[in-house]
Amino acid sequence: MGERRKRWEMLKTVRLEDLCSTVRLDSCRGVLEDSGWRVGLDQEEEGRPDTRSVRLYWAILTGDARGLKTLLKKSYVDVDVLYDVSGEELEWRTGAVATFGHSGLWSLEYKRELTSPLCIAAAQGYTDCLLYLLQHGARPNLSAGGKTALHEACENGNTDCAELLLEHGASPALLTEDGYSPLHLCKTPQTLRCAKALVRYGAKVDVPSEEEEETPLHVASRHGLHHHAQLYLRYGAQVNARSASGETPLVTACAGARSPRCEEDCDTYLQLCRMLLAYGANVNMADNERRSPLHRAARNIQLNLVLLLLEHQADVNAIDYNGGTPLSSALQNAAIKADLEPHLVVQTLLNHGSIKVWPLALLKVLSTCAAAPKTLEVLFNSYTQVVITYKWRDAFPEEIVQMHQPFYESLFSLECKPRCLQHLCRSAIRKRFGRTATC
Repeated sequence: MGERRKRWEMLKTVRLEDLCSTVRLDSCRGVLEDSGWRVGLDQEEEGRPDTRSVRLYWAILTGDARGLKTLLKKSYVDVDVLYDVSGEELEWRTGAVATFGHSGLWSLEYKRELTSPLCIAAAQGYTDCLLYLLQHGARPNLSAGGKTALHEACENGNTDCAELLLEHGASPALLTEDGYSPLHLCKTPQTLRCAKALVRYGAKVDVPSEEEEETPLHVASRHGLHHHAQLYLRYGAQVNARSASGETPLVTACAGARSPRCEEDCDTYLQLCRMLLAYGANVNMADNERRSPLHRAARNIQLNLVLLLLEHQADVNAIDYNGGTPLSSALQNAAIKADLEPHLVVQTLLNHGSIKVWPLALLKVLSTCAAAPKTLEVLFNSYTQVVITYKWRDAFPEEIVQMHQPFYESLFSLECKPRCLQHLCRSAIRKRFGRTATC
Protein backbone atom coordinates (compact mmCIF):
# COMPACT_ATOMS: atom_id res chain seq x y z
CA MET A 1 0.00 0.00 0.00
CA GLY A 2 2.88 2.35 0.85
CA GLU A 3 4.60 1.56 -2.47
CA ARG A 4 1.44 2.33 -4.44
CA ARG A 5 1.07 5.66 -2.63
CA LYS A 6 4.71 6.51 -3.38
CA ARG A 7 4.18 5.82 -7.08
CA TRP A 8 1.06 7.98 -7.12
CA GLU A 9 2.90 10.88 -5.48
CA MET A 10 5.67 10.54 -8.06
CA LEU A 11 3.17 10.61 -10.93
CA LYS A 12 1.54 13.74 -9.53
CA THR A 13 4.84 15.61 -9.73
CA VAL A 14 5.32 14.74 -13.43
CA ARG A 15 4.15 17.62 -15.59
CA LEU A 16 2.19 16.94 -18.75
CA GLU A 17 4.82 18.68 -20.87
CA ASP A 18 7.47 16.30 -19.48
CA LEU A 19 5.68 13.45 -21.24
CA CYS A 20 5.70 15.12 -24.66
CA SER A 21 8.31 14.61 -27.36
CA THR A 22 10.56 17.57 -28.09
CA VAL A 23 12.03 18.62 -31.42
CA ARG A 24 15.10 20.84 -31.52
CA LEU A 25 14.62 23.15 -34.46
CA ASP A 26 18.29 24.04 -34.77
CA SER A 27 19.03 20.38 -35.56
CA CYS A 28 16.34 20.47 -38.27
CA ARG A 29 17.49 23.66 -39.95
CA GLY A 30 17.95 21.82 -43.24
CA VAL A 31 14.27 20.89 -43.30
CA LEU A 32 13.22 24.45 -42.51
CA GLU A 33 15.41 25.83 -45.26
CA ASP A 34 14.24 23.24 -47.77
CA SER A 35 12.17 25.18 -50.28
CA GLY A 36 10.52 21.93 -51.36
CA TRP A 37 9.01 21.12 -47.98
CA ARG A 38 5.60 20.72 -49.59
CA VAL A 39 6.62 17.58 -51.50
CA GLY A 40 4.43 14.50 -51.19
CA LEU A 41 4.21 13.28 -47.64
CA ASP A 42 4.38 9.66 -48.73
CA GLN A 43 7.96 10.13 -49.94
CA GLU A 44 10.67 8.69 -47.71
CA GLU A 45 13.20 11.14 -46.32
CA GLU A 46 15.94 9.07 -44.76
CA GLY A 47 17.90 10.64 -41.95
CA ARG A 48 15.16 13.15 -41.21
CA PRO A 49 13.03 11.63 -38.44
CA ASP A 50 11.57 15.03 -37.46
CA THR A 51 10.43 16.06 -40.92
CA ARG A 52 6.69 15.85 -40.22
CA SER A 53 6.99 17.67 -36.92
CA VAL A 54 9.01 20.42 -38.59
CA ARG A 55 6.46 20.67 -41.38
CA LEU A 56 3.77 20.99 -38.72
CA TYR A 57 5.78 23.80 -37.13
CA TRP A 58 6.15 25.63 -40.43
CA ALA A 59 2.47 25.29 -41.33
CA ILE A 60 1.42 26.72 -37.95
CA LEU A 61 4.02 29.46 -38.03
CA THR A 62 2.84 30.70 -41.44
CA GLY A 63 -0.86 30.22 -40.69
CA ASP A 64 -1.20 27.72 -43.54
CA ALA A 65 -4.47 26.05 -42.54
CA ARG A 66 -4.73 24.17 -45.86
CA GLY A 67 -1.21 22.78 -45.52
CA LEU A 68 -1.94 21.82 -41.93
CA LYS A 69 -5.06 19.89 -42.92
CA THR A 70 -3.22 18.09 -45.68
CA LEU A 71 -0.40 17.14 -43.32
CA LEU A 72 -2.69 15.78 -40.60
CA LYS A 73 -4.89 13.89 -43.05
CA LYS A 74 -2.09 12.07 -44.85
CA SER A 75 0.06 11.04 -41.92
CA TYR A 76 0.19 10.80 -38.15
CA VAL A 77 1.78 13.80 -36.47
CA ASP A 78 1.90 14.39 -32.74
CA VAL A 79 0.02 17.68 -32.34
CA ASP A 80 1.31 18.03 -28.78
CA VAL A 81 4.94 17.99 -29.80
CA LEU A 82 7.13 20.60 -28.13
CA TYR A 83 9.53 22.72 -30.15
CA ASP A 84 12.84 23.82 -28.71
CA VAL A 85 13.41 27.26 -30.25
CA SER A 86 16.38 27.98 -28.03
CA GLY A 87 19.33 30.06 -29.10
CA GLU A 88 22.15 32.20 -27.89
CA GLU A 89 21.33 35.61 -26.49
CA LEU A 90 23.46 38.44 -25.18
CA GLU A 91 23.19 38.72 -21.42
CA TRP A 92 24.71 41.30 -19.08
CA ARG A 93 26.70 39.54 -16.38
CA THR A 94 28.24 40.89 -13.22
CA GLY A 95 30.43 39.24 -10.64
CA ALA A 96 33.84 39.54 -9.11
CA VAL A 97 35.80 42.61 -10.18
CA ALA A 98 38.73 40.43 -11.19
CA THR A 99 36.50 38.49 -13.59
CA PHE A 100 34.11 41.08 -14.99
CA GLY A 101 35.70 44.42 -14.16
CA HIS A 102 34.00 47.13 -12.13
CA SER A 103 30.73 47.03 -14.09
CA GLY A 104 30.28 43.77 -15.96
CA LEU A 105 30.29 42.39 -19.47
CA TRP A 106 28.04 41.10 -22.22
CA SER A 107 28.26 37.36 -22.81
CA LEU A 108 26.44 34.89 -25.04
CA GLU A 109 24.18 32.66 -22.99
CA TYR A 110 22.21 29.67 -24.23
CA LYS A 111 18.53 30.27 -23.54
CA ARG A 112 16.17 27.30 -23.68
CA GLU A 113 12.69 28.18 -24.86
CA LEU A 114 9.89 25.76 -25.62
CA THR A 115 6.68 26.24 -27.55
CA SER A 116 3.96 24.06 -29.07
CA PRO A 117 1.74 24.13 -32.17
CA LEU A 118 -1.22 25.24 -30.06
CA CYS A 119 0.76 28.05 -28.41
CA ILE A 120 2.05 29.30 -31.76
CA ALA A 121 -1.41 29.35 -33.33
CA ALA A 122 -2.93 31.10 -30.30
CA ALA A 123 -0.17 33.71 -30.13
CA GLN A 124 -0.42 34.50 -33.85
CA GLY A 125 -4.22 34.53 -33.91
CA TYR A 126 -4.57 31.70 -36.43
CA THR A 127 -8.06 30.58 -35.44
CA ASP A 128 -8.50 28.01 -38.25
CA CYS A 129 -5.22 26.31 -37.40
CA LEU A 130 -6.08 26.36 -33.70
CA LEU A 131 -9.47 24.75 -34.28
CA TYR A 132 -8.00 22.04 -36.47
CA LEU A 133 -5.37 21.21 -33.87
CA LEU A 134 -7.99 20.99 -31.13
CA GLN A 135 -10.16 18.76 -33.30
CA HIS A 136 -7.16 16.45 -33.73
CA GLY A 137 -6.62 16.04 -30.01
CA ALA A 138 -4.33 18.87 -29.03
CA ARG A 139 -4.45 19.33 -25.25
CA PRO A 140 -5.66 22.88 -24.47
CA ASN A 141 -3.94 22.96 -21.06
CA LEU A 142 -0.52 21.80 -22.22
CA SER A 143 2.13 24.17 -20.90
CA ALA A 144 5.05 24.86 -23.23
CA GLY A 145 7.83 27.08 -22.00
CA GLY A 146 5.85 27.97 -18.90
CA LYS A 147 2.72 29.16 -20.74
CA THR A 148 -0.43 27.56 -22.06
CA ALA A 149 -2.07 28.48 -25.35
CA LEU A 150 -4.67 30.47 -23.41
CA HIS A 151 -1.93 32.60 -21.87
CA GLU A 152 -0.53 33.28 -25.33
CA ALA A 153 -3.93 34.19 -26.77
CA CYS A 154 -4.72 36.61 -23.94
CA GLU A 155 -1.30 38.21 -23.92
CA ASN A 156 -1.61 38.97 -27.63
CA GLY A 157 -5.26 40.02 -27.49
CA ASN A 158 -6.51 37.23 -29.76
CA THR A 159 -10.05 36.95 -28.41
CA ASP A 160 -11.37 34.44 -30.95
CA CYS A 161 -8.53 32.08 -30.09
CA ALA A 162 -9.10 32.57 -26.35
CA GLU A 163 -12.82 31.80 -26.66
CA LEU A 164 -12.09 28.76 -28.81
CA LEU A 165 -9.66 27.39 -26.23
CA LEU A 166 -12.12 28.01 -23.38
CA GLU A 167 -14.85 26.22 -25.33
CA HIS A 168 -12.52 23.21 -25.64
CA GLY A 169 -11.76 23.05 -21.94
CA ALA A 170 -8.82 25.39 -21.40
CA SER A 171 -8.58 26.37 -17.75
CA PRO A 172 -8.68 30.12 -16.99
CA ALA A 173 -7.10 29.39 -13.59
CA LEU A 174 -3.73 27.97 -14.67
CA LEU A 175 -0.69 30.09 -13.88
CA THR A 176 2.37 30.62 -16.00
CA GLU A 177 5.79 29.54 -14.84
CA ASP A 178 6.21 33.09 -13.48
CA GLY A 179 2.95 32.89 -11.55
CA TYR A 180 0.54 34.88 -13.74
CA SER A 181 -3.02 33.93 -14.63
CA PRO A 182 -4.48 34.69 -18.08
CA LEU A 183 -6.22 37.74 -16.56
CA HIS A 184 -2.85 39.12 -15.45
CA LEU A 185 -1.71 39.07 -19.08
CA CYS A 186 -4.59 41.26 -20.28
CA LYS A 187 -2.54 44.47 -20.29
CA THR A 188 -3.77 46.41 -23.32
CA PRO A 189 -7.13 47.89 -24.37
CA GLN A 190 -7.30 45.24 -27.11
CA THR A 191 -7.48 42.47 -24.48
CA LEU A 192 -10.81 43.59 -22.97
CA ARG A 193 -12.82 40.96 -24.85
CA CYS A 194 -10.34 38.31 -23.67
CA ALA A 195 -10.86 39.43 -20.07
CA LYS A 196 -14.65 39.28 -20.52
CA ALA A 197 -14.40 35.76 -21.91
CA LEU A 198 -12.19 34.64 -19.03
CA VAL A 199 -14.51 35.88 -16.27
CA ARG A 200 -17.47 34.43 -18.15
CA TYR A 201 -15.76 31.03 -17.96
CA GLY A 202 -15.07 31.36 -14.24
CA ALA A 203 -11.72 33.13 -13.93
CA LYS A 204 -11.19 34.46 -10.41
CA VAL A 205 -10.64 38.22 -10.40
CA ASP A 206 -8.80 38.26 -7.06
CA VAL A 207 -6.12 35.65 -7.74
CA PRO A 208 -2.75 37.24 -6.85
CA SER A 209 0.39 36.69 -8.88
CA GLU A 210 2.91 34.49 -7.10
CA GLU A 211 5.79 36.92 -6.59
CA GLU A 212 4.32 40.44 -6.62
CA GLU A 213 0.96 39.26 -5.21
CA GLU A 214 -0.83 41.62 -7.56
CA THR A 215 -4.41 41.01 -8.61
CA PRO A 216 -5.69 41.63 -12.15
CA LEU A 217 -7.13 44.90 -10.79
CA HIS A 218 -3.60 46.04 -9.95
CA VAL A 219 -2.51 45.25 -13.51
CA ALA A 220 -5.45 47.12 -15.01
CA SER A 221 -4.77 50.10 -12.73
CA ARG A 222 -1.09 50.26 -13.67
CA HIS A 223 -1.88 50.36 -17.37
CA GLY A 224 -4.81 52.76 -17.09
CA LEU A 225 -7.34 50.17 -18.29
CA HIS A 226 -10.58 51.71 -17.05
CA HIS A 227 -12.92 49.18 -18.68
CA HIS A 228 -10.87 46.19 -17.47
CA ALA A 229 -10.97 47.55 -13.92
CA GLN A 230 -14.71 48.16 -14.16
CA LEU A 231 -15.20 44.54 -15.29
CA TYR A 232 -13.19 43.14 -12.38
CA LEU A 233 -14.98 45.34 -9.84
CA ARG A 234 -18.36 44.22 -11.17
CA TYR A 235 -17.25 40.63 -10.61
CA GLY A 236 -16.29 41.36 -7.00
CA ALA A 237 -12.63 42.37 -7.10
CA GLN A 238 -11.33 43.73 -3.78
CA VAL A 239 -10.72 47.43 -4.36
CA ASN A 240 -8.27 47.71 -1.44
CA ALA A 241 -6.30 44.52 -2.10
CA ARG A 242 -2.63 44.95 -1.24
CA SER A 243 0.31 43.61 -3.24
CA ALA A 244 3.56 42.31 -1.75
CA SER A 245 4.86 45.90 -1.75
CA GLY A 246 1.69 47.06 0.00
CA GLU A 247 0.24 48.87 -3.00
CA THR A 248 -3.50 49.11 -3.47
CA PRO A 249 -4.95 49.49 -6.99
CA LEU A 250 -5.42 53.23 -6.29
CA VAL A 251 -1.73 53.65 -5.39
CA THR A 252 -0.79 51.65 -8.48
CA ALA A 253 -2.99 53.81 -10.73
CA CYS A 254 -1.52 57.06 -9.36
CA ALA A 255 1.98 55.65 -9.84
CA GLY A 256 1.14 54.52 -13.37
CA ALA A 257 0.06 57.99 -14.53
CA ARG A 258 3.66 59.04 -15.13
CA SER A 259 3.86 60.86 -18.45
CA PRO A 260 0.66 60.40 -20.43
CA ARG A 261 1.23 60.74 -24.16
CA CYS A 262 -1.89 62.82 -24.67
CA GLU A 263 -4.84 64.44 -22.92
CA GLU A 264 -6.88 61.29 -23.45
CA ASP A 265 -4.41 59.26 -21.36
CA CYS A 266 -4.73 61.80 -18.52
CA ASP A 267 -8.51 61.45 -18.60
CA THR A 268 -8.22 57.65 -18.59
CA TYR A 269 -6.27 57.54 -15.33
CA LEU A 270 -8.52 60.21 -13.84
CA GLN A 271 -11.67 58.22 -14.67
CA LEU A 272 -10.04 55.06 -13.37
CA CYS A 273 -9.15 56.63 -10.01
CA ARG A 274 -12.58 58.23 -9.72
CA MET A 275 -14.16 54.80 -10.24
CA LEU A 276 -11.88 53.15 -7.67
CA LEU A 277 -12.84 55.79 -5.14
CA ALA A 278 -16.51 55.32 -5.96
CA TYR A 279 -16.09 51.59 -5.21
CA GLY A 280 -14.65 52.42 -1.80
CA ALA A 281 -10.89 52.72 -2.35
CA ASN A 282 -9.14 54.07 0.75
CA VAL A 283 -7.63 57.38 -0.33
CA ASN A 284 -5.02 57.34 2.46
CA MET A 285 -3.97 53.68 2.39
CA ALA A 286 -0.21 53.78 1.71
CA ASP A 287 2.27 51.16 0.54
CA ASN A 288 5.06 49.55 2.57
CA GLU A 289 7.15 52.71 2.16
CA ARG A 290 4.19 54.76 3.46
CA ARG A 291 3.75 56.45 0.09
CA SER A 292 0.11 57.39 -0.32
CA PRO A 293 -1.82 57.85 -3.58
CA LEU A 294 -1.31 61.60 -3.12
CA HIS A 295 2.47 61.10 -2.87
CA ARG A 296 2.40 59.25 -6.20
CA ALA A 297 0.10 61.70 -7.99
CA ALA A 298 2.12 64.70 -6.79
CA ARG A 299 5.41 63.08 -7.78
CA ASN A 300 4.04 62.45 -11.27
CA ILE A 301 2.79 66.07 -11.47
CA GLN A 302 -0.80 65.03 -12.16
CA LEU A 303 -2.84 68.09 -11.19
CA ASN A 304 -6.29 66.64 -11.83
CA LEU A 305 -5.44 63.49 -9.86
CA VAL A 306 -4.13 65.61 -7.00
CA LEU A 307 -7.36 67.64 -6.98
CA LEU A 308 -9.47 64.47 -7.07
CA LEU A 309 -7.63 62.92 -4.13
CA LEU A 310 -7.81 66.12 -2.10
CA GLU A 311 -11.56 66.31 -2.77
CA HIS A 312 -11.80 62.85 -1.19
CA GLN A 313 -9.98 64.01 1.96
CA ALA A 314 -6.48 62.78 1.13
CA ASP A 315 -3.97 63.69 3.85
CA VAL A 316 -1.97 66.56 2.34
CA ASN A 317 0.71 66.22 5.03
CA ALA A 318 1.17 62.43 4.98
CA ILE A 319 4.79 61.47 5.69
CA ASP A 320 6.54 58.56 3.96
CA TYR A 321 9.45 56.55 5.37
CA ASN A 322 11.93 59.07 3.98
CA GLY A 323 10.18 61.94 5.73
CA GLY A 324 8.73 63.27 2.49
CA THR A 325 5.35 64.89 2.01
CA PRO A 326 3.35 65.13 -1.23
CA LEU A 327 4.73 68.67 -1.60
CA SER A 328 8.33 67.49 -1.43
CA SER A 329 7.48 64.73 -3.94
CA ALA A 330 6.23 67.35 -6.39
CA LEU A 331 9.26 69.59 -5.84
CA GLN A 332 11.67 66.71 -6.51
CA ASN A 333 10.29 66.28 -10.02
CA ALA A 334 9.46 69.90 -10.82
CA ALA A 335 12.54 70.50 -12.98
CA ILE A 336 12.28 67.12 -14.73
CA LYS A 337 8.60 67.53 -15.59
CA ALA A 338 8.44 71.27 -16.10
CA ASP A 339 6.23 70.76 -19.18
CA LEU A 340 3.46 69.39 -16.91
CA GLU A 341 3.24 72.72 -15.04
CA PRO A 342 4.36 71.56 -11.60
CA HIS A 343 3.78 75.02 -10.12
CA LEU A 344 0.03 74.36 -10.31
CA VAL A 345 0.42 71.16 -8.29
CA VAL A 346 2.62 72.94 -5.74
CA GLN A 347 0.14 75.81 -5.46
CA THR A 348 -2.76 73.38 -5.01
CA LEU A 349 -1.01 71.50 -2.22
CA LEU A 350 -0.10 74.74 -0.46
CA ASN A 351 -3.68 76.00 -0.81
CA HIS A 352 -4.91 72.81 0.88
CA GLY A 353 -2.72 73.30 3.92
CA SER A 354 0.52 71.57 3.04
CA ILE A 355 3.36 72.18 5.49
CA LYS A 356 5.94 74.41 3.85
CA VAL A 357 9.64 73.72 3.57
CA TRP A 358 11.67 74.53 6.68
CA PRO A 359 13.00 78.08 6.06
CA LEU A 360 16.64 77.15 6.71
CA ALA A 361 16.39 74.43 4.04
CA LEU A 362 14.51 76.61 1.58
CA LEU A 363 17.53 77.71 -0.46
CA LYS A 364 18.62 74.12 -1.03
CA VAL A 365 15.12 73.11 -2.11
CA LEU A 366 14.76 76.13 -4.38
CA SER A 367 18.07 75.32 -6.09
CA THR A 368 16.71 71.90 -7.09
CA CYS A 369 13.81 73.68 -8.81
CA ALA A 370 16.05 76.21 -10.54
CA ALA A 371 15.00 75.04 -14.00
CA ALA A 372 11.32 75.50 -13.09
CA PRO A 373 11.12 79.21 -12.15
CA LYS A 374 7.31 79.25 -11.93
CA THR A 375 7.46 76.54 -9.26
CA LEU A 376 10.24 78.41 -7.49
CA GLU A 377 8.16 81.58 -7.53
CA VAL A 378 5.08 79.88 -6.06
CA LEU A 379 7.09 78.31 -3.26
CA PHE A 380 9.02 81.50 -2.52
CA ASN A 381 5.86 83.61 -2.37
CA SER A 382 4.24 81.22 0.11
CA TYR A 383 6.45 82.77 2.82
CA THR A 384 5.65 86.15 4.37
CA GLN A 385 9.32 87.08 4.53
CA VAL A 386 12.51 85.33 3.36
CA VAL A 387 15.90 86.94 3.81
CA ILE A 388 17.84 86.85 0.53
CA THR A 389 21.62 87.20 0.82
CA TYR A 390 24.58 87.17 -1.56
CA LYS A 391 24.81 83.39 -1.10
CA TRP A 392 21.68 82.97 -3.22
CA ARG A 393 23.50 84.00 -6.38
CA ASP A 394 25.99 81.15 -5.97
CA ALA A 395 23.27 78.57 -5.25
CA PHE A 396 21.78 78.56 -8.74
CA PRO A 397 23.61 77.23 -11.84
CA GLU A 398 24.82 80.09 -14.04
CA GLU A 399 23.38 78.57 -17.25
CA ILE A 400 19.94 78.28 -15.62
CA VAL A 401 20.12 81.89 -14.41
CA GLN A 402 20.98 83.05 -17.92
CA MET A 403 18.14 81.02 -19.40
CA HIS A 404 15.57 82.62 -17.09
CA GLN A 405 17.31 85.95 -16.59
CA PRO A 406 14.25 88.24 -16.04
CA PHE A 407 12.98 86.06 -13.21
CA TYR A 408 16.32 85.70 -11.42
CA GLU A 409 17.11 89.40 -11.73
CA SER A 410 13.79 90.08 -10.03
CA LEU A 411 14.56 87.52 -7.32
CA PHE A 412 18.09 88.73 -6.59
CA SER A 413 16.87 92.34 -6.48
CA LEU A 414 15.13 91.46 -3.19
CA GLU A 415 18.47 90.94 -1.47
CA CYS A 416 18.32 92.42 2.06
CA LYS A 417 15.01 94.10 1.26
CA PRO A 418 11.58 93.70 2.87
CA ARG A 419 8.69 92.36 0.82
CA CYS A 420 6.18 94.84 -0.55
CA LEU A 421 2.93 95.65 1.25
CA GLN A 422 0.87 93.90 -1.43
CA HIS A 423 2.67 90.60 -0.82
CA LEU A 424 2.29 90.92 2.94
CA CYS A 425 -1.46 91.57 2.52
CA ARG A 426 -1.85 88.54 0.27
CA SER A 427 0.03 86.37 2.78
CA ALA A 428 -2.24 87.57 5.59
CA ILE A 429 -5.38 86.81 3.53
CA ARG A 430 -4.14 83.31 2.62
CA LYS A 431 -3.32 82.60 6.23
CA ARG A 432 -6.77 83.73 7.34
CA PHE A 433 -8.94 82.10 4.66
CA GLY A 434 -6.77 79.11 3.69
CA ARG A 435 -7.80 77.19 0.58
CA THR A 436 -10.74 79.48 -0.11
CA ALA A 437 -8.45 82.44 -0.76
CA THR A 438 -8.04 83.33 -4.45
CA CYS A 439 -5.39 86.05 -4.21
